[in-house]
Amino acid sequence: MKLFKGIKNWLENQEHLFYLFLVVLIAPNIALCFTEPLSVVAKVCNVLLPLSAYYMLMTLSRNCGKMLWALFLFVFFGAFQIVLLYLFGQSIIAVDMFLNLVTTNSSEAMELLDNLIPALVTVVLLYIPPLILATISIIRKRELSVHFIRRERKRAFLGLIVGFASLGAAYLFDGKYELKTDLYPVNVCYNVGLAFQRNAQTQNYDKTSKDFTFHAKPTHATEKREIYVMVIGETSRALNWQLLGYTRETNPELKEQSGLITYSKVLTESNTTHKSVPMLMSGVTACTYDSIYYQKSILTAFKEAGFQTAFFSNQRYNHSFIDFFGKEADTFEFIKEDSLSTDSNPSDSELMSCVTKELAKGADKLLIVLHTYGSHFNYRERYPAKDAYFQPDYPADAEPKFKDNLVNAYDNSVRYTDAFLKRLIVLLEEQHTDAALVYTSDHGEDIFDDSRNLFLHASPVPSYYQLHVPFLVWMSDSYRGTYPTHWATAVANQQKDVSSSSSFFPTMLNLAGIDSPYCEDNLSVVAPSYQMRPRVYLNDHNEPRSLDDLGMRKPDFEMLDQKGIRY
Repeated sequence: MKLFKGIKNWLENQEHLFYLFLVVLIAPNIALCFTEPLSVVAKVCNVLLPLSAYYMLMTLSRNCGKMLWALFLFVFFGAFQIVLLYLFGQSIIAVDMFLNLVTTNSSEAMELLDNLIPALVTVVLLYIPPLILATISIIRKRELSVHFIRRERKRAFLGLIVGFASLGAAYLFDGKYELKTDLYPVNVCYNVGLAFQRNAQTQNYDKTSKDFTFHAKPTHATEKREIYVMVIGETSRALNWQLLGYTRETNPELKEQSGLITYSKVLTESNTTHKSVPMLMSGVTACTYDSIYYQKSILTAFKEAGFQTAFFSNQRYNHSFIDFFGKEADTFEFIKEDSLSTDSNPSDSELMSCVTKELAKGADKLLIVLHTYGSHFNYRERYPAKDAYFQPDYPADAEPKFKDNLVNAYDNSVRYTDAFLKRLIVLLEEQHTDAALVYTSDHGEDIFDDSRNLFLHASPVPSYYQLHVPFLVWMSDSYRGTYPTHWATAVANQQKDVSSSSSFFPTMLNLAGIDSPYCEDNLSVVAPSYQMRPRVYLNDHNEPRSLDDLGMRKPDFEMLDQKGIRY
């Protein structure tokens, strides 16, 4: 009883709460000292300057509970930052993380939150009790003495002087240090501003792209039927594809398929769906990403060239360019949105009926774009129970101790994608006409692959596992006979480095014989002029960066070297 009474008395002391609230506010800065690759002087600045700023702000009211709630935005950022560090092990909250909040649907969010219990428990224990104590302090109108406030304000002022001196030292002794990117929470506030700006630009897309044209023209014979299918996978990494060297039997169907070419040295330019998929669907690359607000998608290019177009997605609307681009098609459907129940989780095979109906229309020139759900977490939900080839695939909890089970479930999802692509190819073969299919994934995934215990994707600093993706090209017998040069060239380029984000669009246009000033032929894997380029990655500020500049860690470069991928 004495212990509980002592704790109660301590918590009722407003001076104690004042210092407790300071510790809560500065906790993310202390954690980032252990996770971020900053110099010592930068780390000192990143604690001293924010701490003294919080210190000064806390003295603006005699009721410290009011000030904690006034600074609630920073409490929220702190909670978000801790969850981010749990997931990815490093980096401050990036612009893309805020955009993911508005482009991730509720079902995806719940699947993820169900498996972040340790991080959520930490956040609850660290932040909820202080907020409750702050509320009690406000309700009971408890106040600090005038003497205490004056004394602490003087200390805070001296702290600010030392803090700004440390900021000057950081700029003086660390040539790479920059306030808006390295000082928490200034960097987070800057990223929030960028996120709002980009969201506004995105929502204004209809106006900014209204007059855009690809000036696309067909070059193939008009009398012969042609069908092209581009399949955009979700969260499928090359490491787990049997066709690309994986020892497990994840591609039993495609490994027997004729007319199929696989590319093993392929990296994506973004590990986030809301950026990667629009780049795959357009002529925009990491080096030209800002033009996405003015350009239209590959569906419009094919329409200008006289093609009937269709877009079918097994994902929900997410108010991003994926939605805008998909709706450019003559026929479009987001099958999750059209499901009778909001809890329904249709498999990718449900897209087959959409494809079958579109083929039955008998269009002479046809493009079908499919956006699958592939291997998105929760992996166990991506395939029917009867197709659980690798077992056990339960539990699917996101913990390192369940890695083997998670990999089993993930491999089952890849195997299901294999069967799905095989069925698509069979449908196209049955058309007995010129047809081609190209597949790649938007990005890969971390599954506790090494000592860092990283999981999922969209981390501010990507890993090798998130960047290395499968890339497949299939051509029908008829197509190979009509355009043998495309086939020979695609085979000749098979061992070259490829950027999926840059090559997907021009490869599709080259296959279909569509000319456009927006199509860079030297990025198409079926063009004799194809050139290997240094790969770049689109960072959260929409700047192309080489992998060397991203802060990727040693294990990732070791894996790139092992796979023979130039970076």
